[in-house]
Amino acid sequence: MGGDELHDKVDGLSLQDKHQGVLVRLKEKVEGLYIFKDRYFENHQLEEAANKMVAVKEMKLDILKEFLSEEERGVEEGCGGEEGRAEFLYLKGRLLNVETDFSQEAEDVLSRAVKLNPSMVTAWNELGESYTRKQDFPNAKICFEGALQHQKNKVSLRSLSMVLRQISVKSPEEKVSNIEESLVKGKEAVALDTQDGMSWSILGNAYFAHFFLVSQNPRTLKQAMSAYSQAEKDIVCRSTPELHYNRGIALKYEELYEKALQSFSTAQVGKLKPKKISSLLEGLDNKSLGPYSDGLYKSPSGLAVKLNAASFKDLRVGLNSEKVVLGRVICSVYSEETVPFTFCIMDWEETVTVVTLYNLSPGRGVIIGDSVAIPEPFFTSVNFSHKQKTYNFGIIRSEK
Repeated sequence: MGGDELHDKVDGLSLQDKHQGVLVRLKEKVEGLYIFKDRYFENHQLEEAANKMVAVKEMKLDILKEFLSEEERGVEEGCGGEEGRAEFLYLKGRLLNVETDFSQEAEDVLSRAVKLNPSMVTAWNELGESYTRKQDFPNAKICFEGALQHQKNKVSLRSLSMVLRQISVKSPEEKVSNIEESLVKGKEAVALDTQDGMSWSILGNAYFAHFFLVSQNPRTLKQAMSAYSQAEKDIVCRSTPELHYNRGIALKYEELYEKALQSFSTAQVGKLKPKKISSLLEGLDNKSLGPYSDGLYKSPSGLAVKLNAASFKDLRVGLNSEKVVLGRVICSVYSEETVPFTFCIMDWEETVTVVTLYNLSPGRGVIIGDSVAIPEPFFTSVNFSHKQKTYNFGIIRSEK
Protein backbone atom coordinates (compact mmCIF):
# COMPACT_ATOMS: atom_id res chain seq x y z
CA MET A 1 0.00 0.00 0.00
CA GLY A 2 1.62 3.29 -1.15
CA GLY A 3 2.48 5.94 1.39
CA ASP A 4 0.41 8.56 -0.42
CA GLU A 5 -2.72 6.48 -0.81
CA LEU A 6 -5.91 7.67 0.85
CA HIS A 7 -6.31 4.41 2.77
CA ASP A 8 -2.83 4.35 4.36
CA LYS A 9 -3.08 3.10 7.93
CA VAL A 10 -2.44 5.60 10.72
CA ASP A 11 -2.88 4.38 14.30
CA GLY A 12 -4.86 1.44 12.97
CA LEU A 13 -7.30 3.58 10.98
CA SER A 14 -7.30 4.55 7.32
CA LEU A 15 -6.91 8.24 6.51
CA GLN A 16 -10.38 8.19 5.02
CA ASP A 17 -11.81 6.83 8.27
CA LYS A 18 -9.94 9.50 10.22
CA HIS A 19 -11.28 12.22 7.94
CA GLN A 20 -14.80 10.86 8.24
CA GLY A 21 -14.37 10.96 11.99
CA VAL A 22 -13.39 14.63 11.71
CA LEU A 23 -16.57 15.34 9.72
CA VAL A 24 -18.70 13.68 12.38
CA ARG A 25 -17.00 15.68 15.13
CA LEU A 26 -17.34 18.99 13.29
CA LYS A 27 -20.98 18.30 12.50
CA GLU A 28 -21.72 17.60 16.15
CA LYS A 29 -20.06 20.88 17.16
CA VAL A 30 -21.88 22.97 14.53
CA GLU A 31 -25.26 21.45 15.31
CA GLY A 32 -24.53 21.80 19.02
CA LEU A 33 -23.95 25.52 18.51
CA TYR A 34 -27.29 25.88 16.74
CA ILE A 35 -29.02 24.01 19.57
CA PHE A 36 -27.38 26.37 22.07
CA LYS A 37 -28.57 29.39 20.06
CA ASP A 38 -32.09 28.13 19.33
CA ARG A 39 -32.76 26.85 22.85
CA TYR A 40 -30.90 29.57 24.73
CA PHE A 41 -33.97 30.69 26.66
CA GLU A 42 -34.66 27.23 28.01
CA ASN A 43 -31.79 27.89 30.42
CA HIS A 44 -31.64 31.69 30.45
CA GLN A 45 -34.06 34.49 31.24
CA LEU A 46 -35.42 36.62 28.39
CA GLU A 47 -33.69 39.63 29.98
CA GLU A 48 -30.36 37.94 29.18
CA ALA A 49 -31.02 38.22 25.43
CA ALA A 50 -28.20 40.74 24.98
CA ASN A 51 -25.67 38.10 26.07
CA LYS A 52 -26.94 35.45 23.67
CA MET A 53 -25.22 36.51 20.45
CA VAL A 54 -22.01 37.39 22.27
CA ALA A 55 -21.79 33.81 23.51
CA VAL A 56 -22.75 32.45 20.08
CA LYS A 57 -20.02 34.48 18.40
CA GLU A 58 -17.36 33.27 20.85
CA MET A 59 -18.37 29.64 20.31
CA LYS A 60 -18.42 30.14 16.55
CA LEU A 61 -14.87 31.49 16.54
CA ASP A 62 -13.63 28.55 18.62
CA ILE A 63 -15.18 26.01 16.23
CA LEU A 64 -13.94 27.97 13.21
CA LYS A 65 -10.40 27.54 14.49
CA GLU A 66 -10.91 23.79 14.30
CA PHE A 67 -12.08 24.07 10.69
CA LEU A 68 -9.03 26.14 9.79
CA SER A 69 -6.75 23.66 11.54
CA GLU A 70 -8.27 20.73 9.66
CA GLU A 71 -7.96 22.63 6.36
CA GLU A 72 -4.24 23.11 7.01
CA ARG A 73 -3.95 19.36 7.53
CA GLY A 74 -5.67 18.73 4.19
CA VAL A 75 -8.78 17.15 5.67
CA GLU A 76 -11.09 18.91 3.19
CA GLU A 77 -9.30 17.28 0.26
CA GLY A 78 -9.33 13.85 1.87
CA CYS A 79 -12.92 13.62 3.08
CA GLY A 80 -13.97 10.75 0.85
CA GLY A 81 -14.24 12.38 -2.54
CA GLU A 82 -16.48 15.18 -3.71
CA GLU A 83 -19.40 14.31 -1.41
CA GLY A 84 -17.15 14.40 1.66
CA ARG A 85 -15.55 17.68 0.60
CA ALA A 86 -19.02 19.11 -0.03
CA GLU A 87 -20.07 18.08 3.49
CA PHE A 88 -17.01 19.79 4.99
CA LEU A 89 -17.74 23.01 3.07
CA TYR A 90 -21.43 22.89 3.95
CA LEU A 91 -20.65 22.56 7.66
CA LYS A 92 -18.24 25.47 7.48
CA GLY A 93 -20.81 27.61 5.66
CA ARG A 94 -23.50 26.71 8.18
CA LEU A 95 -21.15 27.68 10.99
CA LEU A 96 -20.43 31.04 9.36
CA ASN A 97 -24.19 31.61 8.99
CA VAL A 98 -24.94 31.09 12.69
CA GLU A 99 -24.96 34.85 13.21
CA THR A 100 -27.61 36.96 11.54
CA ASP A 101 -25.36 39.13 9.35
CA PHE A 102 -24.52 38.26 5.76
CA SER A 103 -21.20 36.44 5.33
CA GLN A 104 -19.49 36.52 1.94
CA GLU A 105 -17.24 33.66 3.03
CA ALA A 106 -20.31 31.55 3.85
CA GLU A 107 -21.74 32.22 0.40
CA ASP A 108 -18.43 31.27 -1.23
CA VAL A 109 -17.95 27.95 0.58
CA LEU A 110 -21.60 26.97 0.18
CA SER A 111 -21.42 27.72 -3.56
CA ARG A 112 -18.47 25.35 -3.76
CA ALA A 113 -20.39 22.73 -1.78
CA VAL A 114 -23.36 22.63 -4.17
CA LYS A 115 -21.04 22.48 -7.17
CA LEU A 116 -19.31 19.44 -5.69
CA ASN A 117 -22.60 17.79 -4.72
CA PRO A 118 -25.58 19.29 -6.63
CA SER A 119 -28.04 16.97 -4.84
CA MET A 120 -27.10 18.17 -1.34
CA VAL A 121 -30.38 19.69 -0.15
CA THR A 122 -28.99 21.10 3.11
CA ALA A 123 -26.28 23.00 1.26
CA TRP A 124 -28.81 24.47 -1.21
CA ASN A 125 -30.96 25.63 1.70
CA GLU A 126 -28.01 27.18 3.52
CA LEU A 127 -26.84 28.93 0.35
CA GLY A 128 -30.37 30.23 -0.14
CA GLU A 129 -30.22 31.60 3.41
CA SER A 130 -26.99 33.44 2.51
CA TYR A 131 -28.60 35.02 -0.55
CA THR A 132 -31.65 35.98 1.52
CA ARG A 133 -29.47 37.84 4.01
CA LYS A 134 -27.78 39.55 1.07
CA GLN A 135 -31.25 40.61 -0.16
CA ASP A 136 -30.51 38.74 -3.39
CA PHE A 137 -33.97 37.21 -3.48
CA PRO A 138 -33.92 35.92 -7.09
CA ASN A 139 -30.88 33.75 -6.38
CA ALA A 140 -32.31 32.69 -3.03
CA LYS A 141 -35.45 31.55 -4.85
CA ILE A 142 -33.33 29.52 -7.29
CA CYS A 143 -31.57 27.79 -4.37
CA PHE A 144 -34.74 26.80 -2.54
CA GLU A 145 -36.40 25.63 -5.74
CA GLY A 146 -33.23 23.68 -6.57
CA ALA A 147 -33.37 21.93 -3.20
CA LEU A 148 -37.03 21.02 -3.75
CA GLN A 149 -36.14 19.37 -7.04
CA HIS A 150 -34.15 16.83 -5.05
CA GLN A 151 -36.35 16.50 -1.98
CA LYS A 152 -39.56 18.04 -0.70
CA ASN A 153 -38.64 19.50 2.69
CA LYS A 154 -40.05 22.02 5.13
CA VAL A 155 -36.99 24.29 5.22
CA SER A 156 -37.03 24.91 1.46
CA LEU A 157 -40.80 25.38 1.39
CA ARG A 158 -41.01 27.87 4.25
CA SER A 159 -37.94 29.77 3.02
CA LEU A 160 -39.43 29.94 -0.47
CA SER A 161 -42.67 31.22 1.06
CA MET A 162 -40.74 34.07 2.67
CA VAL A 163 -38.66 34.90 -0.42
CA LEU A 164 -41.71 35.03 -2.70
CA ARG A 165 -43.08 37.88 -0.59
CA GLN A 166 -39.80 39.82 -0.81
CA ILE A 167 -38.82 39.41 -4.44
CA SER A 168 -39.24 42.46 -6.69
CA VAL A 169 -41.95 42.27 -9.35
CA LYS A 170 -42.96 44.34 -12.36
CA SER A 171 -46.71 44.55 -11.78
CA PRO A 172 -49.32 44.44 -8.99
CA GLU A 173 -50.72 41.29 -10.56
CA GLU A 174 -47.37 39.54 -10.22
CA LYS A 175 -47.14 40.68 -6.60
CA VAL A 176 -50.53 39.16 -5.83
CA SER A 177 -49.53 35.95 -7.63
CA ASN A 178 -46.39 35.69 -5.49
CA ILE A 179 -48.39 36.26 -2.31
CA GLU A 180 -50.80 33.50 -3.33
CA GLU A 181 -47.94 31.11 -4.06
CA SER A 182 -46.23 32.11 -0.81
CA LEU A 183 -49.32 31.03 1.10
CA VAL A 184 -49.41 27.69 -0.72
CA LYS A 185 -45.74 26.98 0.08
CA GLY A 186 -46.28 27.95 3.72
CA LYS A 187 -49.16 25.50 4.01
CA GLU A 188 -47.07 22.74 2.40
CA ALA A 189 -44.25 23.32 4.89
CA VAL A 190 -46.61 23.03 7.86
CA ALA A 191 -48.20 19.89 6.38
CA LEU A 192 -44.79 18.19 6.41
CA ASP A 193 -44.29 18.85 10.13
CA THR A 194 -47.19 20.22 12.13
CA GLN A 195 -44.96 20.50 15.23
CA ASP A 196 -42.46 22.91 13.65
CA GLY A 197 -43.00 26.40 15.04
CA MET A 198 -40.85 28.18 12.45
CA SER A 199 -43.06 26.85 9.66
CA TRP A 200 -46.19 27.98 11.52
CA SER A 201 -44.67 31.43 12.07
CA ILE A 202 -43.86 31.90 8.39
CA LEU A 203 -47.33 30.64 7.47
CA GLY A 204 -48.74 33.31 9.78
CA ASN A 205 -46.70 35.94 7.93
CA ALA A 206 -48.00 34.60 4.61
CA TYR A 207 -51.60 34.91 5.80
CA PHE A 208 -50.86 38.42 7.07
CA ALA A 209 -49.44 39.50 3.71
CA HIS A 210 -52.42 37.92 1.97
CA PHE A 211 -54.77 39.92 4.20
CA PHE A 212 -53.16 43.22 3.22
CA LEU A 213 -52.48 42.70 -0.45
CA VAL A 214 -55.10 40.24 -1.64
CA SER A 215 -58.18 39.49 0.42
CA GLN A 216 -58.77 42.15 3.13
CA ASN A 217 -60.83 39.35 4.68
CA PRO A 218 -61.05 39.29 8.51
CA ARG A 219 -61.02 35.49 8.34
CA THR A 220 -57.53 35.62 6.79
CA LEU A 221 -56.29 37.74 9.69
CA LYS A 222 -57.71 35.21 12.14
CA GLN A 223 -55.90 32.42 10.25
CA ALA A 224 -52.67 34.38 10.72
CA MET A 225 -53.38 34.65 14.45
CA SER A 226 -54.09 30.91 14.63
CA ALA A 227 -50.77 30.15 12.92
CA TYR A 228 -48.89 32.41 15.34
CA SER A 229 -50.57 30.64 18.27
CA GLN A 230 -49.37 27.30 16.91
CA ALA A 231 -45.85 28.75 16.49
CA GLU A 232 -45.79 29.79 20.16
CA LYS A 233 -46.13 26.14 21.21
CA ASP A 234 -42.61 25.51 19.89
CA ILE A 235 -39.94 26.49 22.43
CA VAL A 236 -37.46 27.41 19.69
CA CYS A 237 -39.86 29.65 17.80
CA ARG A 238 -41.31 31.10 21.00
CA SER A 239 -37.83 32.44 21.80
CA THR A 240 -37.59 34.50 18.58
CA PRO A 241 -38.48 38.20 18.88
CA GLU A 242 -39.76 38.18 15.28
CA LEU A 243 -42.71 35.97 16.20
CA HIS A 244 -43.85 38.28 18.99
CA TYR A 245 -43.35 41.38 16.83
CA ASN A 246 -45.36 40.01 13.90
CA ARG A 247 -48.03 38.66 16.23
CA GLY A 248 -48.24 42.08 17.86
CA ILE A 249 -48.83 43.73 14.48
CA ALA A 250 -51.63 41.27 13.73
CA LEU A 251 -53.17 41.82 17.18
CA LYS A 252 -53.11 45.56 16.59
CA TYR A 253 -55.15 45.16 13.42
CA GLU A 254 -57.61 43.00 15.33
CA GLU A 255 -57.79 45.93 17.78
CA LEU A 256 -56.66 43.71 20.67
CA TYR A 257 -54.39 46.47 21.89
CA GLU A 258 -53.51 45.13 25.33
CA LYS A 259 -52.36 41.80 23.88
CA ALA A 260 -50.56 43.65 21.10
CA LEU A 261 -48.59 45.69 23.65
CA GLN A 262 -47.69 42.51 25.51
CA SER A 263 -46.31 41.00 22.29
CA PHE A 264 -44.37 44.17 21.44
CA SER A 265 -42.97 44.26 24.97
CA THR A 266 -41.77 40.67 24.70
CA ALA A 267 -40.22 41.40 21.31
CA GLN A 268 -38.47 44.49 22.66
CA VAL A 269 -36.96 42.56 25.58
CA GLY A 270 -35.65 40.12 22.98
CA LYS A 271 -33.76 42.98 21.38
CA LEU A 272 -35.80 42.87 18.20
CA LYS A 273 -35.69 46.55 17.46
CA PRO A 274 -31.98 47.00 16.59
CA LYS A 275 -31.94 43.70 14.73
CA LYS A 276 -35.16 44.51 12.89
CA ILE A 277 -33.91 47.96 11.89
CA SER A 278 -30.56 46.58 10.74
CA SER A 279 -32.29 43.86 8.75
CA LEU A 280 -34.79 46.25 7.17
CA LEU A 281 -32.21 48.85 6.19
CA GLU A 282 -29.65 46.35 4.87
CA GLY A 283 -29.21 46.82 1.13
CA LEU A 284 -31.15 50.11 1.11
CA ASP A 285 -29.20 51.95 -1.58
CA ASN A 286 -29.67 53.38 -5.08
CA LYS A 287 -30.38 49.90 -6.45
CA SER A 288 -33.59 49.97 -4.41
CA LEU A 289 -34.80 53.09 -6.26
CA GLY A 290 -36.35 50.85 -8.91
CA PRO A 291 -37.46 52.88 -11.96
CA TYR A 292 -35.62 55.93 -10.58
CA SER A 293 -32.25 54.22 -10.13
CA ASP A 294 -30.91 55.86 -13.29
CA GLY A 295 -31.61 59.28 -11.78
CA LEU A 296 -34.38 60.16 -14.24
CA TYR A 297 -38.11 60.65 -13.83
CA LYS A 298 -40.90 61.53 -16.23
CA SER A 299 -43.12 64.13 -14.60
CA PRO A 300 -46.92 64.25 -15.04
CA SER A 301 -46.39 66.99 -17.64
CA GLY A 302 -44.26 64.60 -19.68
CA LEU A 303 -40.94 66.32 -19.01
CA ALA A 304 -37.81 64.33 -18.16
CA VAL A 305 -36.58 65.37 -14.71
CA LYS A 306 -33.18 64.58 -13.23
CA LEU A 307 -33.52 63.30 -9.66
CA ASN A 308 -31.09 63.47 -6.77
CA ALA A 309 -31.40 61.03 -3.87
CA ALA A 310 -32.25 62.82 -0.62
CA SER A 311 -32.72 61.81 3.00
CA PHE A 312 -35.85 62.81 4.88
CA LYS A 313 -33.85 65.42 6.77
CA ASP A 314 -32.98 67.08 3.44
CA LEU A 315 -36.62 67.76 2.59
CA ARG A 316 -38.08 71.23 2.72
CA VAL A 317 -41.72 72.11 3.36
CA GLY A 318 -43.70 71.97 0.13
CA LEU A 319 -42.79 70.36 -3.19
CA ASN A 320 -39.24 69.00 -3.35
CA SER A 321 -38.49 69.24 -7.05
CA GLU A 322 -35.75 67.09 -8.59
CA LYS A 323 -35.44 64.95 -5.45
CA VAL A 324 -36.29 61.34 -4.71
CA VAL A 325 -36.53 59.79 -1.24
CA LEU A 326 -36.16 56.13 -0.41
CA GLY A 327 -37.14 54.14 2.64
CA ARG A 328 -38.33 50.81 4.00
CA VAL A 329 -41.86 50.34 5.26
CA ILE A 330 -41.80 49.77 9.03
CA CYS A 331 -45.55 49.88 9.71
CA SER A 332 -48.89 50.79 8.20
CA VAL A 333 -51.36 53.08 9.96
CA TYR A 334 -54.79 51.65 10.59
CA SER A 335 -57.75 53.79 9.59
CA GLU A 336 -61.37 53.06 8.84
CA GLU A 337 -61.05 55.42 5.90
CA THR A 338 -59.56 53.83 2.76
CA VAL A 339 -58.18 57.15 1.46
CA PRO A 340 -55.40 57.96 1.86
CA PHE A 341 -53.43 54.76 2.36
CA THR A 342 -51.06 55.65 5.21
CA PHE A 343 -47.83 54.02 6.34
CA CYS A 344 -44.45 54.86 7.89
CA ILE A 345 -41.06 54.49 6.24
CA MET A 346 -37.49 54.77 7.52
CA ASP A 347 -34.54 55.99 5.47
CA TRP A 348 -30.87 54.96 5.70
CA GLU A 349 -30.31 57.54 8.46
CA GLU A 350 -33.00 55.78 10.54
CA THR A 351 -35.29 58.81 10.26
CA VAL A 352 -38.98 57.94 10.18
CA THR A 353 -41.75 59.82 8.40
CA VAL A 354 -45.39 59.23 7.57
CA VAL A 355 -46.46 58.69 3.96
CA THR A 356 -49.98 59.31 2.67
CA LEU A 357 -50.65 57.71 -0.70
CA TYR A 358 -53.55 58.77 -2.91
CA ASN A 359 -55.01 57.32 -6.13
CA LEU A 360 -54.16 53.77 -5.04
CA SER A 361 -56.10 50.92 -6.64
CA PRO A 362 -58.43 49.06 -4.23
CA GLY A 363 -56.73 46.13 -2.52
CA ARG A 364 -53.25 47.49 -3.24
CA GLY A 365 -50.74 48.62 -0.67
CA VAL A 366 -47.38 47.89 0.92
CA ILE A 367 -46.21 45.58 3.69
CA ILE A 368 -43.43 45.84 6.26
CA GLY A 369 -40.04 45.47 4.58
CA ASP A 370 -41.06 46.83 1.18
CA SER A 371 -38.82 49.49 -0.40
CA VAL A 372 -40.61 52.70 -1.36
CA ALA A 373 -39.12 55.41 -3.60
CA ILE A 374 -41.03 58.70 -3.97
CA PRO A 375 -40.05 61.19 -6.68
CA GLU A 376 -40.55 64.91 -6.05
CA PRO A 377 -42.30 64.38 -2.69
CA PHE A 378 -44.56 67.00 -1.13
CA PHE A 379 -43.47 67.42 2.49
CA THR A 380 -45.51 68.80 5.37
CA SER A 381 -44.15 69.47 8.84
CA VAL A 382 -46.76 68.93 11.56
CA ASN A 383 -46.30 70.59 14.96
CA PHE A 384 -49.02 71.04 17.57
CA SER A 385 -49.89 70.57 21.24
CA HIS A 386 -52.92 68.85 22.72
CA LYS A 387 -53.70 68.16 26.38
CA GLN A 388 -50.17 69.12 27.48
CA LYS A 389 -48.57 66.82 24.90
CA THR A 390 -46.48 68.10 21.99
CA TYR A 391 -46.59 66.37 18.61
CA ASN A 392 -43.93 66.88 15.98
CA PHE A 393 -43.64 64.77 12.82
CA GLY A 394 -43.37 64.98 9.07
CA ILE A 395 -45.73 63.77 6.36
CA ILE A 396 -44.84 62.98 2.76
CA ARG A 397 -47.74 63.11 0.33
CA SER A 398 -47.56 61.28 -2.95
CA GLU A 399 -50.01 61.15 -5.84
CA LYS A 400 -47.56 59.51 -8.28
